[in-house]
Amino acid sequence: MEVERARLEVERARSMMMEMCQEGPMGPVPPVKCDVDSVEVCIQENIANSVQQSAKKKYECPECGKLLASKKNLNQHTLIHAGVKEFACTECGKMFTHKSYLTQHMAIHSGIKKFECVECGKAFTHRGDLTKHAVIHTGVKEYECPDCGKMFARKSYLVQHSLIHSGIRKFSCIQCGKSFLHKGDLTKHNLIHTGDKKFECLECGRFFAHKGDLNKHNLTHTGVKEFECKECGMMFARKSNLTRHSLTHTGDKKFECPECGKMFARKSHLTQHSITHSGVKKFVCEECGRLFGQKSHYNKHSLIHTGEKRFRCDECGKKFVQKSHLTQHMLTHSGTKKFKCDSCGKSFLQRSHLTQHIVIHSGVKNFKCDECDKKFNDKSALTRHSLIHSGVKKFKCGECNKLFRQKCHLAQHLILHAGEKKFECSECNKGFVLKSSLTKHLEIHARMKKFRRSPMRKTGTRSDLPKADRSGSSNIRSYRRSLAE
Repeated sequence: MEVERARLEVERARSMMMEMCQEGPMGPVPPVKCDVDSVEVCIQENIANSVQQSAKKKYECPECGKLLASKKNLNQHTLIHAGVKEFACTECGKMFTHKSYLTQHMAIHSGIKKFECVECGKAFTHRGDLTKHAVIHTGVKEYECPDCGKMFARKSYLVQHSLIHSGIRKFSCIQCGKSFLHKGDLTKHNLIHTGDKKFECLECGRFFAHKGDLNKHNLTHTGVKEFECKECGMMFARKSNLTRHSLTHTGDKKFECPECGKMFARKSHLTQHSITHSGVKKFVCEECGRLFGQKSHYNKHSLIHTGEKRFRCDECGKKFVQKSHLTQHMLTHSGTKKFKCDSCGKSFLQRSHLTQHIVIHSGVKNFKCDECDKKFNDKSALTRHSLIHSGVKKFKCGECNKLFRQKCHLAQHLILHAGEKKFECSECNKGFVLKSSLTKHLEIHARMKKFRRSPMRKTGTRSDLPKADRSGSSNIRSYRRSLAE
């Protein structure tokens, strides 16, 4: 314990000496060449002082075991455990146990950050925060978690991490009951309920409750993505996003839903999924009355009513409400279908499409229509089918006022008005507006070829033909009419 404290004091002394070599009595001065021998002498002196100071700390805190040099310091320290906070910040009302803590806190409101990291340029209000931050750049992580083996640069980080394994969440939100490991996380969470978002993005005007969230958001405007996935080459602005993305390639899903058995790669995804089983949908869209179990889904849905589509495809000019929709759309231009079904060999652009397709081969149909008892492989198919029973047709054609149940049907219908025939028959070069029309047309050619090879061409009798092929003459007439058209 004493050796560890001495080592930390040595590191602190080393960093302070290096700063003293670059900072004069009147403030920062141009860098000068330091006397290495003098620096080392000072460091050795600090080592001796550190050991001496450690030996003087004989008053131990009964709560946490920390040693202090005097009884006065011990009394002040015990206030932390007692929870007594008598010093209040006049700016935000936050309470502190010691006046010195309040003084340090007040520097945050001043906005002055004079301690800058020479590696990344990040600035800090206090020198101690810079010292803590500098450890990140050294890459040294000597504190290992005994439960999972994860390494940390500082002991305090390991202590905070250990709470995850304990499962103890003693900080609960009085609004929604959600619990947190750390008080700081609860404080951030409370801003969700207050709706206080005072940090504005200067690029798009979006507001955020935390400055850290704003800083993360700003990366989307810079376009800089330096973290690359080694599996698929996809780039990310933040390392944490790359880490989450990597789980899609490993296929490691260790969080199982107790209700339906569905597996998830992240616990947060399981938590979100669990809401679907509860049936609770407390977020109501004021425009259409649709209910949502999660606020994030409600927020995404709200963009549909605004009509704002700010994400544009550079290839075809198509615009989208959400960036994720644009990302999915871009795959259609690449033409790469790397997700292949092992059962039938069909390939897909996205893994989610393959997952939906695999259900077809399993034959499992868990989604049943309450009206006609018809069953479906996935929920979306049931939702589309339900529109038949409702009779609601809310998608109207602006050309002929025809109504449709689904937006995709209206989109297909609008092609008819455009008159563009981009689907051409390989047999007769006839053009069609819809691919489905071309498919039906090709069946005529197939039946004609079958008729030419049929026994009727050889024997002249129709009795030997299968019933389905006895309309050969009518097929010929239909075929000739289609060619004439």
